[in-house]
Amino acid sequence: MPGNDTVGLKAYGAYVPRLRLSRKAIAEANAWFNPAIRGLAKGERAICNWDEDSLTMGVEAARDCLTPARLDPGAPAVAAAIAAVHFASTTLPFGDRQNAGILATALNLGESVATMDFTASQRAGTSGLLNALRNAKAGDTAGDTLVVAADKRRTQASGPQELQFGDAAAAFAVGSDNLIADYLGGRQLSTDFIDHYRGGDSKYDYNWEERWIRDEGYFKIAPRAIAAALAEAGVEAGAVDRFIMPATIRGVPQKAAALAGIRAEAVRDTLQAQLGEAGTAHPLVMLADCLQEAAPGETILVAGWGQGCDALLFRTTDALASLPPRRGVKGWLARRREETNYNRYLSFNGLLEQDRGIRAELDAPTALSALYRNRDMVLGFVGGKCRVCGTVQYPKTRACVSPNCGAFDSQDPHAFAEIPAKVQSWTADNLTYSPDPPAHFGMVVFDEGGRLMADMTDVAPGEVAVGMPVRMVFRRRAVDDKRGFIKYFWKATPAHTAEEATGGAA
Repeated sequence: MPGNDTVGLKAYGAYVPRLRLSRKAIAEANAWFNPAIRGLAKGERAICNWDEDSLTMGVEAARDCLTPARLDPGAPAVAAAIAAVHFASTTLPFGDRQNAGILATALNLGESVATMDFTASQRAGTSGLLNALRNAKAGDTAGDTLVVAADKRRTQASGPQELQFGDAAAAFAVGSDNLIADYLGGRQLSTDFIDHYRGGDSKYDYNWEERWIRDEGYFKIAPRAIAAALAEAGVEAGAVDRFIMPATIRGVPQKAAALAGIRAEAVRDTLQAQLGEAGTAHPLVMLADCLQEAAPGETILVAGWGQGCDALLFRTTDALASLPPRRGVKGWLARRREETNYNRYLSFNGLLEQDRGIRAELDAPTALSALYRNRDMVLGFVGGKCRVCGTVQYPKTRACVSPNCGAFDSQDPHAFAEIPAKVQSWTADNLTYSPDPPAHFGMVVFDEGGRLMADMTDVAPGEVAVGMPVRMVFRRRAVDDKRGFIKYFWKATPAHTAEEATGGAA
């Protein structure tokens, strides 16, 4: 297959959970034990709801990238051209089940899509992106590649990482046509410099001393990778308009830029105050945030750090200005709800042992054979549309549900995830077990027809109302702790306002 002279980014997307935990609340709960964390008690960090993880965040970021028709009905979907999916994370929900395959199924990309997980390093996100770009350059893929990165990093209570980290995801479509950013070149340096690590049986990272990481790691390794990438691309350091490099250690991006000869004003904000450090996803989250405000003709350098350094150079094109709007980082940051209850955060992250009560004592193993047979319905949220009368329904059945039709075997697959919906009726149940009571659920009616009794998520008491617009989101339905299996399904969540959808930039 012949190679391509020009490759790059075709579209971008991102996701940030709605909940924001105040760092002040973390410090107030733990300063009696570790007073030093008071110095980090500014701003807030994004935290997952109890039913969110790296996979669910990745699905949302990918939807933001591939389906701008939710905001612009006239915009073409990018998903049809996707031939491969790269999913990068160090917090994959399954250790031995391909997570990229679940993501592709949730997006209804089809069985012919090539899927691959990238993991075991904080630069897995940039490495996955670099791999996709090189494959596109060589002509190794028959279509575009979807690159998704997400992380929900667990930390022990009272440590500085608990305040520094945050949960988020980003996604990019990589190809060779209709590019919003041309790929100019990149370089990888792989060196086993251990700034932190997590053993195969460990829940938490073990972190080494910051000064050593800064002086011997960032300042000696990153400038070499950046210089090599600039040389490969034939770009002068002073010509870089925007420099992206995450780091939780203060001053590192600025000093790394100076060592590489990059102008100080080119260094991007790391989003630490509003979001926190999103691990593997963070360089790509920052890139998505940058593209949301960049102008055509800008040169962007992205550095990903972890047992070496990745450096990638892009130049935005005129097509960026006409890219259909998407929520992006700014839109998701605008959709926030403050969380000041530190105990709720501990519970959501499995850091608090609770008496869940007898209603939680339900052993319901997943029938894996039934899940396989119904994977499009359960994971892809695909129902049916009758070829005879046009009625849509969920779930798809042999007989059309329309009383005026009743045709048999007349339904074609019909995806429901992107169809707007409204709440027809609802209830808040304090008796049913829920990790975040009360359990909200109700009848959701889709604008194209069809309805579903659905769980609701990301809602607080008093927020739900009859007629409220909702959208469907891919979330954890339940966790089988006994067998280590996570059950995923789709839930209803409040739809965005126009301002929230684009961060006020529409």
